[in-house]
Amino acid sequence: MFSADLLVNALVAGVLLGGFYAAVTVGVSVSFGILDIVNIAHPGFIILGSYIAYIVNVWLGLDPILVGILALPAFYALGAVTYQVYYVSFEKRGQEALRGLAFFFGLLFITEVSLILVFGVDYRYVNAAYVDTTYPLFGIIHLPMRMVVPCVMSLVMLAVMQLFLTRTFLGRAIMAVAQDQLALRLMAADPIKIKRIAFAISIATCSMAGAFLIVIQPVEPSVGREYIGRVFAICVLGGLGSLPGTLIGAMLLGIVESFTATFYGPSWAPAVAFGLLLLTLAVRPAGLLGR
Repeated sequence: MFSADLLVNALVAGVLLGGFYAAVTVGVSVSFGILDIVNIAHPGFIILGSYIAYIVNVWLGLDPILVGILALPAFYALGAVTYQVYYVSFEKRGQEALRGLAFFFGLLFITEVSLILVFGVDYRYVNAAYVDTTYPLFGIIHLPMRMVVPCVMSLVMLAVMQLFLTRTFLGRAIMAVAQDQLALRLMAADPIKIKRIAFAISIATCSMAGAFLIVIQPVEPSVGREYIGRVFAICVLGGLGSLPGTLIGAMLLGIVESFTATFYGPSWAPAVAFGLLLLTLAVRPAGLLGR
């Protein structure tokens, strides 16, 4: 049954979900949208971030999002090492297409199996002051803090990334590395070093996204598979390499999924969401804000 209250709450839930989806996708927008590296292991790194937030939250009682911030340097280093292995083994030899894809699929599999061996398949969750708190707004809107806090932090993370990419020399070099490597060399910048930094940043975002995920819902090692399609769909929907487009695409997907789940059932949400992607690509193949 349709009602104004239900409609408004579905819209709010969709916006909050979209904010989270933007955080999950921002790293793919850098690796796939800018560097043209199809890192399908990205959701696996996100789940790794969730489990690190879980471990520290259980042992030390730290807020999971704070743990995500503190773990950023470690994930940056992990990303730099991963790219170096990928570059030496595949990209340097011109074999990054199919074999590189297999490399990242293997990383996803190894990460998932390792987490299963250590933690099992039970769902894990975190404790934080805001996880079980819901605030009413105008008497009809219910704001669950476990969704609001990750959404707000996601928007902050996207804003920082956008400012970095557009207002700093290193950020502009990252944007340029996929367009004209020769021009980048003429500016005394090493394209391989720039790509390593960019990929490391894309993996570093998994630390935050993983913390957001385990705040929103309990996780187990295979949960990351649910996001492989979503992150690439949002990246393409918004326009490759466009962070504002990523945010718009994530919000659209979140709202569509929320409305579909609310009025027609959760099982229809993925089908309708990807139907929106296909429609967008049919009308505008470059995505909403693609160049």
